[in-house]
Amino acid sequence: MIVSMTGFAARKGQGAGAAWSWEVRSVNGKGLDLRLRLPEWIDGLEPLVRAELVRRVQRGTVSLTLKLTREAGPEPVRVNRAVLAAVLSGLAEVTEAAAGRGLDLCAPSAAEVLGLPGVLDRSPAEPDDTEPLRRALTADLPPLLDAFTATRSAEGAALVAVLGTQIDLIAALAADAAAEALLRRDTMGQSLQQSLARVLAGAAGVDQTRLAQELALIAVKADVTEELDRLTAHIAAARALLADPGPVGRRFDFLAQEFNREANTLCSKAQSIALTRIGLDLKTVIDQMREQVQNVE
Repeated sequence: MIVSMTGFAARKGQGAGAAWSWEVRSVNGKGLDLRLRLPEWIDGLEPLVRAELVRRVQRGTVSLTLKLTREAGPEPVRVNRAVLAAVLSGLAEVTEAAAGRGLDLCAPSAAEVLGLPGVLDRSPAEPDDTEPLRRALTADLPPLLDAFTATRSAEGAALVAVLGTQIDLIAALAADAAAEALLRRDTMGQSLQQSLARVLAGAAGVDQTRLAQELALIAVKADVTEELDRLTAHIAAARALLADPGPVGRRFDFLAQEFNREANTLCSKAQSIALTRIGLDLKTVIDQMREQVQNVE
């Protein structure tokens, strides 16, 4: 089943003294580009998340974000020793300077010192043991990625329907081109004979060998049989790719380029309004197909 490179999933959870929310989204890309935004202080989390994504995703630009909040509890209060030392040094310096001028300053109380900005550190401390939280998060990751994979598969199913319709249309246009080429062959034969008769009537001593070579060259340049045969082969290959269970995006993109090459050659050899119109219709459908193929993993 074809999988799209476009997908999205979000999930919330809680455990091990924390609450969290996941968000993962992806868009198309030439290769696999993982962009992770995870708390750095949770030891070993990023390698596990990266490995799980690599196991599930082959191509695309994938962005995964984890937002984490610790559950409310007693607010820890710690003395910031570095700030306290600086404050006490400053107080000693002020007291000494005042004494030098005959001023006697009252010493601040311990409560007043603790009330100075930065002396008390009330920021939540990161836990020393992050293993329980890492286990809780990694247990919550598979359901998130299951939902993510499901959206990519659903997009892929829609792509299969669109691409299948476009391939059927290309096949119908190729059949029209083959029928028009047969009609054009009779018309071109008559036109060539008339042109040849005019040339021979007005030119004496024409080199018959050279004339035969030129006529053969004209016939080859106007023959679209080879292009139609290759289009037929490409159509069969495209249908096989639609049924391929593995990642087919790169191969499908190359095949779309080959489709376009044959359509261009067909237009250049058309030499008839009807065949040119069919060739242009082919190019339009092939361009539309190439746009869709850019989303295939």
